[in-house]
Amino acid sequence: MTRMPSPGPSPTPAVDRRPVLAWALWDWGSAAFNAVVTTFVFSTYLASQLFVDPVVVAAAGGNDDDPALVRALAANASLVGVALMVAGIVVALVAPVLGQRSDGTGRRKLWLGINTAMIILAMAAMVFVEGTPQYLVLGATLVAVGNVFFEFASVNYYAMLNQVSTRENVGRVSGFGWGMGYVGGIVLLLLLLVLFIQNFGDPDAGGLLAVSKEGGLNIRLAVLASAVWFGVFAIPVLLRVPEIPAQSRHVRVGFFRSYAVLWKTLRSLWRDSREVLLFLVASAVFRDGLAGVFTFGAIIAAQVFGFSSTEVLYFAVAANVVAGVSTMVSGRLDDRFGPKRVIIVSLIGLIVLGGVILFIGSSQTAFWAAGLGLGVFVGPVQSASRSFLARVTPEGREGEIFGLYATTGRAVSFLAPGLFALFVSVTGDTRLGIIGLVLILAAGLLLMIPVKAKRAVIR
Repeated sequence: MTRMPSPGPSPTPAVDRRPVLAWALWDWGSAAFNAVVTTFVFSTYLASQLFVDPVVVAAAGGNDDDPALVRALAANASLVGVALMVAGIVVALVAPVLGQRSDGTGRRKLWLGINTAMIILAMAAMVFVEGTPQYLVLGATLVAVGNVFFEFASVNYYAMLNQVSTRENVGRVSGFGWGMGYVGGIVLLLLLLVLFIQNFGDPDAGGLLAVSKEGGLNIRLAVLASAVWFGVFAIPVLLRVPEIPAQSRHVRVGFFRSYAVLWKTLRSLWRDSREVLLFLVASAVFRDGLAGVFTFGAIIAAQVFGFSSTEVLYFAVAANVVAGVSTMVSGRLDDRFGPKRVIIVSLIGLIVLGGVILFIGSSQTAFWAAGLGLGVFVGPVQSASRSFLARVTPEGREGEIFGLYATTGRAVSFLAPGLFALFVSVTGDTRLGIIGLVLILAAGLLLMIPVKAKRAVIR
């Protein structure tokens, strides 16, 4: 009998690009929170002299190096760090259970929508944070609340990555989404700069809309506009991305019973897939370092290098251009060489450039060079981390595992704000907070080196 020739490998099915684009537009819209609130606009606003006792500001007489003024600004930065630390504790306790329950009920999109709405409400409430010291606690609280719900939303959003990609292109899809976030940040920051922040002749009014700067009104309205932006671009993912397949769902259990299921999952990972647990710990550490870079980077630019609010935004736009391009390119490197190599190289680059900032004096030009260098690496390490976990997670358990991803990250989230605040408080110098961030990134790198990419087994 003549043996029939064996068929060749089946061609990879084409991926529908419309759900991918709809999914990535949430990343695009999320720049409203990441870039505007936590990094370049609202956090810088909270770190400004508007929130310092007017007596201290008057005594400084316009001298930004006045010791009392420097200490007051550092104390405000520390307060923001404490608020974020509290937010991290809440996320660590709740995120994995919420992810697990969204897997079990097949309602990832519902919970993504609810949590996104809560982020938008927190951002809209920032319009009430007037630029006076008594509103600093409200501002820090709203940033913390926004961070809590942003992490909750991200659990479900990340879990959808496997719903819009294949194992062959998950790196590119993840990189495309993260790159879209940076591009969205560029467009939004430029709009805010032109409409609300840049001076056009009148030093007391911001932007083409000539919004008064009294009490930070122009900044507050810029954040309100950003909330609307996020709301608009969050809609497509809720309409176009398919829900988790019914056969991949698990039985729903009560909220407190979910913690018992979570413990069973952890025991299973420890027994059968310890590499996944090691990755979760390693990524928790270096992602906390990255969060510190984002949260305190603009504060350092303003307080150490004398950037004005407008100059911070110019830097933000340039940094987002660099980060967006490098992240999209890194997605292809991820698929070709594997996400671990992208993570390792990126962390080394971040550590080296973070150290450089400690020794460049007060030169804005040098900070521009080092800061843009950081932009080359921050996006790839985040996108590759998301891709790594998506590759090793069993189908239908993405929400639960990405919930653990959020939890492990938040379980150590006190590290970046805590060490930053410690170095700043002990030395009285905001710049030296960078030492704490570099130490955390280095620890994450050391933990990541022995990790191997093996698909998890969960019993």
